[in-house]
Amino acid sequence: MPKIKTNRGAAKRFKRRASGGFKRAQSHRRHILTKKSSKRKRHLRPMENVAEQDTAALDRMLPYI
Repeated sequence: MPKIKTNRGAAKRFKRRASGGFKRAQSHRRHILTKKSSKRKRHLRPMENVAEQDTAALDRMLPYI
């Protein structure tokens, strides 16, 4: 069987956790930051877990990661 291609867009956005799930960065942190409060930006900083319902789709997109 041929190798499966990794979805490069997903590979740049998601990392696999040791438990088998995925982590992702929060959105709304790229630009127009001056109007956002420091508290709001601080809470957007940590990585989030991807919902369990989306893990199967990411498993298909990222077969070797």
